[in-house]
Amino acid sequence: MTAGREPWIWLGACVAGALPVLLAAGRDWFTVTYGTRQVALSAAELAPALGPAAWAALAAAVAVLATGGLWRAVVGAVLALCGAGVVAASWWGSGTDAALRLAAERAPTATATGAVPHLVPAPAWPLVAGAGGVLLLAAGVAAVLRGGRWPGMSGRYDRPGTAGPGAGRPAPGSSAPSGPSAVSPPSAASERALWDAIDEGTDPTAGPDPGTPDPAARPR
Repeated sequence: MTAGREPWIWLGACVAGALPVLLAAGRDWFTVTYGTRQVALSAAELAPALGPAAWAALAAAVAVLATGGLWRAVVGAVLALCGAGVVAASWWGSGTDAALRLAAERAPTATATGAVPHLVPAPAWPLVAGAGGVLLLAAGVAAVLRGGRWPGMSGRYDRPGTAGPGAGRPAPGSSAPSGPSAVSPPSAASERALWDAIDEGTDPTAGPDPGTPDPAARPR
């Protein structure tokens, strides 16, 4: 696996971890029945942190590819924390105690009559969310450990041979180029001579005629 392909495979793993979490976050995890009254409890009520954690993990995954160096490791750690938060929220939301408490708040009349609640879980969705959280956690750890070897997004758009800000400066200890290829900035005297030629009606861009003295060399 080359260093250029590895970050994109890693990004696909991040997406594969976040999508199940978002899918499970929009489903009902429990159904509580009080006689003829049914109360459906969604993941948004039982584990409200799932959706925000998944979106934050996707944003962190993009930021990992856009940054480099120490910042890439820091963002990778944030991604790992998002994955750990998803796992914790999935475990907490799958508890029956929290489901019964929320159902009692949703159906106070049924609980006041002494109806016995019948709890029906949907265990697949907490497992799906937890598996996605584990994948995000592993992706964050991989970014911390191997992210320093990956190229950044900005490097893909640099033109070959593009020099940095100090490319035009000679290296320490080396002499500046000389001869016809060396280009030196015009001096103040030569610029003044050009303006004087323009004031006298002479075209400074045209070559001097044979026998015609240079305007810059005329005595003032």
